[in-house]
Amino acid sequence: MMIDSTPQYVDARELKAWIHDEAELALLDVREHGQFGENHLFFAVPLPYSELELHIARLVPRKGTRTVIYGDARTAGAVLAAAQALERLGYSQVHVLRGGIEAWREAGYASFAGVNLPSKTFGEIAEHIYHTPSVSAAQLHDMLNDPDRNVIVLDGRPVAEYRKMNIPGAICCPNGELALRIGELAPDPDTKVVINCAGRTRSIIGAQTLINLGIPNEVYALENGTQGWYLADLPLEHQSSRVYPERIPAQSLSSLRQRSRQLQEKFGVTVVDAGQVRAWLEDDACNVFLCDVRTEEEHRQGGVPGRAQHTPGGQLIQATDQYIGVRKARVVLCDTDGIRAPVVASWLKQLGWNVSLLQEPQQLDGVPAVPAAAPALSHTQDIPAAQLAAFVAGNPGVAILDARPSMQFRKASLQAATWTIRPIIMQQLEGHANGPVLLLGDNRAKLAWLASDLERAGRADIHLCVVDDAGLRASGLPMSARPELPDEACIDYLFFVHDRHDGNKAAARKYLEWETNLVSQIDEQERKTFSVGG
Repeated sequence: MMIDSTPQYVDARELKAWIHDEAELALLDVREHGQFGENHLFFAVPLPYSELELHIARLVPRKGTRTVIYGDARTAGAVLAAAQALERLGYSQVHVLRGGIEAWREAGYASFAGVNLPSKTFGEIAEHIYHTPSVSAAQLHDMLNDPDRNVIVLDGRPVAEYRKMNIPGAICCPNGELALRIGELAPDPDTKVVINCAGRTRSIIGAQTLINLGIPNEVYALENGTQGWYLADLPLEHQSSRVYPERIPAQSLSSLRQRSRQLQEKFGVTVVDAGQVRAWLEDDACNVFLCDVRTEEEHRQGGVPGRAQHTPGGQLIQATDQYIGVRKARVVLCDTDGIRAPVVASWLKQLGWNVSLLQEPQQLDGVPAVPAAAPALSHTQDIPAAQLAAFVAGNPGVAILDARPSMQFRKASLQAATWTIRPIIMQQLEGHANGPVLLLGDNRAKLAWLASDLERAGRADIHLCVVDDAGLRASGLPMSARPELPDEACIDYLFFVHDRHDGNKAAARKYLEWETNLVSQIDEQERKTFSVGG
């Protein structure tokens, strides 16, 4: 890893003060996803070095933002390389946590496993304060098998996640859509409504959303979601296609809008016009995150400013750190119906965010999105997937590095390839003569930054091939499964989170225990970030 400048450092105690002061702060963990999920700071935003340039403009729009990055003793080189990459992009206030996460812990501060910590902790606190009613898997099973049943199960996860596994008979309605679509899904006020997710948070938040809206139905969260159902030895469905109704009768919209407005007023969410948001966006002193909380289909159809990123409402609450990378920044929500955004805003306000609603979003047209940076490459060529075999045959000494996700590499990869990821690629090429290098991957932008690193290190014969599993097989080159890649090498994959969905009951129990214990691990300053209940 090439180091060509000395970064600014901040020690653990000063960083702790920065986290809780009034100024904006981007706190970025630049380790890979698997490493981040093992152990990280409570408010850290995951931004792996391997994807840094792809997401930094979205997560930290203002280049003068006070920024702290960190890793651990194993990743010190990658952290320094990430600091230099940010400086090359023009970020002027980049600091490195001196001593990494080990120094943080030595100073007496806690670190946490898992992902989406603030949101998941918030869900546990919300359940406790609101006394959100719940049913167990066994109780729901009895309800569904009652011949006189009048119950509907709504799955609050995104459609793709729902299709992996769901409660039998459940209908997918992501949490961000509940305020708009619940009347069509449960028109009978005597219908009991049960909200579920994979684990706990979205079950709780979805159920409490309907209760906060004041719908007349009895509403429950399914305790422990699909994992609780599975642990009770009850069968799950897979690849289901029952999805919320797309169209809402026009005559219903006014009353739905009024109901959401009451929730907005209860939590003191402000409404701003296009002129105010434009002024904020032009102010170099603050970051502004403009978020479209509608469905992906609606987002693609337009109706909101081009600057708005698609942040489906339920996921924005569940995984705020995947969309907003700066604490104390301004968050502005928009939709085109005035129903969904106020509800999402009510939760973000309780999560501690400075959130507003954009009135008449179409008036903010002409504000373009901030594009992701792209490297200037001078010694790199693209190889079409169809020409992969011919290129390998014509370059017998080529070093083939496969940068696809490690789990895909394990399942099937070229026999001549070595799995790689940005933090280790320079080490892998240390013993390789300065000959041709072939980079394989499913994301051209990600491969381009790998090539940029190689060019900066003096490599001048680099080739990129964007290819998927089918393309590799179509090449006719020898392939095989690669189980020899050990778990500890798969730093891009968090086994702790993913194994719970792969038939591993021990992992599911461990995950649920982790989730329910989050509140006991945070300190008073972290707890005071939230204002549950208004």
